[in-house]
Amino acid sequence: MERLVAAWGIAWVSLLLGRAIWRLTPLALEPWTQDLMTNSQKGIYIAWLVANAYLEGYRGFQLRFSPRVVSRAVYLGQHPRPFWIVLALPFCLSLFHSTRRQMTVSWVFVIAIVLLVWWVRSLPQPWRGIVDGGVVLGLMWGLGVIWWLFLRYLLGAQIPPPGDIPLEKAGREQPALG
Repeated sequence: MERLVAAWGIAWVSLLLGRAIWRLTPLALEPWTQDLMTNSQKGIYIAWLVANAYLEGYRGFQLRFSPRVVSRAVYLGQHPRPFWIVLALPFCLSLFHSTRRQMTVSWVFVIAIVLLVWWVRSLPQPWRGIVDGGVVLGLMWGLGVIWWLFLRYLLGAQIPPPGDIPLEKAGREQPALG
């Protein structure tokens, strides 16, 4: 049951990221397939891919987001509560039952992403494709790391407990929600 509940959380996060990858990939490839870029724009595209691979893929996803998501999914499997299971996606994203600091960071990040998506949609090609190319690479990297860590867990690797689960002892930080 533990692994099934953890897989439920991972599946929801995978669906969220996978849907974004699926929707953005054609837009990211359009500048290449429709020959919409100058040579300098091609250079910017490639530089943006490299920057996003490092900043979004490695630093953002591999070092922070993906381990936290897998850790929280495993925690959810080990401490299942019906409400948490139903809301596995926001639970794994640290949007509730987290430290105040992490919840604040998570909510601000979600709002920032929504605003950035709104802004990027207004960009004309090839600029939208350039931005989306870096985003797709980062999302693919992050999704790959999530599944790598989760498969390691399924094969018996120890996953450290999430560092953002509130301590529920007296005198320690209490959960803001959940």
